[in-house]
Amino acid sequence: MPSPIIAIPADTREIEGYYWHATPNQYVNAVVKGTGATAIVIPALMEGNDIDAILDRVDGVMLSGSRTNVSPTLYGQEAKESDGPYDPARDATTMELIRKTIDRGIPLLAICRGIQELNVALGGTLVTEIQDGPGMWDHRRPDVPTRDEMYVIRQPVRIKEGTCIAEFLGAGEVQVNSLHRQAIGEKAPNLTVEAVAEDGTVEAVSVIGAKNFAVGVQWHPEYWVESDVVSAKLFKAFGEAVKAYAAARR
Repeated sequence: MPSPIIAIPADTREIEGYYWHATPNQYVNAVVKGTGATAIVIPALMEGNDIDAILDRVDGVMLSGSRTNVSPTLYGQEAKESDGPYDPARDATTMELIRKTIDRGIPLLAICRGIQELNVALGGTLVTEIQDGPGMWDHRRPDVPTRDEMYVIRQPVRIKEGTCIAEFLGAGEVQVNSLHRQAIGEKAPNLTVEAVAEDGTVEAVSVIGAKNFAVGVQWHPEYWVESDVVSAKLFKAFGEAVKAYAAARR
């Protein structure tokens, strides 16, 4: 049997005058090493993507983190330059992709920007510069010289009893690597909170009534998928859902 296929929507980048559709290698590597699936990258287009045609051919969808933020115009707020940078082509791709992936019952894992996209696509809002709020922890990336130091596992989150991710990570406290300055504000009506940070920041959600695996996490399990137990278990659960979907589809 061929390996299942997991689609990753791209970011857009302009490099030396060329317009690129790209995703960081750490996400592609996590799909290959963490799930045993094949990764493909979906171009980020303002228009022209046939999302149904894409979903006809894949067995899972993973939303990656990014240096860009979801445009506040998608949840009824002003898009201030200070809250950017933005990537409208990625927004245009992922909003439709998320809703159709969930409707079809295709396994979905949303990471960092991805959990924020998931919340917005389903009717929620975001808040920015969360570290400035009273009693809030500084979730931003540390100013360190290497990426390993940047993505170090340094923050506790508490997984709630009886939730989806408690089934494979267990309930209670786990250590993660969460790097962000935005977070879920008003939660979308059909999301349930699965895990929170010590300051109350939403760190994981799942889709209520989803036909399949549909989970978002604010942290970065992709970075240490080959060495961290929590990261590996999350990708293993996603991979098992993807393989089951692929087997049923074929």
